[in-house]
Amino acid sequence: MSGGFILSKSYESFNNSETSFRKSTLIQERIGLVSTHMYKQFLDYQHATLNTTEIFSEMIDNLKAIADSLKQAFSSRGITTENIYVEHDKEKSVVIINILWHTISLTTRCNYEPQALFRENNPPMFSGRIMAINGNYNELMEGITSRKDMMERLLDKEVASLFVPADKTQNSIFKIRHLSNREFFLNSSDASREFVLKVVETICGGGLYHEEGTRKSFNI
Repeated sequence: MSGGFILSKSYESFNNSETSFRKSTLIQERIGLVSTHMYKQFLDYQHATLNTTEIFSEMIDNLKAIADSLKQAFSSRGITTENIYVEHDKEKSVVIINILWHTISLTTRCNYEPQALFRENNPPMFSGRIMAINGNYNELMEGITSRKDMMERLLDKEVASLFVPADKTQNSIFKIRHLSNREFFLNSSDASREFVLKVVETICGGGLYHEEGTRKSFNI
């Protein structure tokens, strides 16, 4: 009897070991797929971030050129230009251009995790994002302590966004909020210049009504 009991326990131990081995193998296989998927996302995120940082740096230079051009245009008309200037943070993640009574901010601070742009008939496009907002970024972010609140504030004040892909040979996608997020495609060499020009044209090419109910702004 004792021999049979020992043999039975031996088989039971073998079966438990085999089951554990199968479970472990299954876990490794499925987690392997997850890790491969996330690694691909991480690489795309890294490349998109590098491309976005490069384009954003070019945007700062373009905004400085725009400010200089505006100063020349207004000074030739006898208008003071002290309220036309560009400033950015040390990390070059936020840039602000002030044009007389208009203030426009651009930021890359919305890129804190891998994110993709929805594509109707294609796979999602992992990309970095540059947001243009109406107003002074630093003033708008006063009292904001969470990413959720930050994004809500940015989206509320968004004028346009540029989505920069991980692949430099791919076009960036430019969306303008007041045009129902209609998409425009820009190659990497034109993206920084065309984005800032269109944002400045959109904000400064319109105007403000005296506040009466829902009337706030207009385009001319």
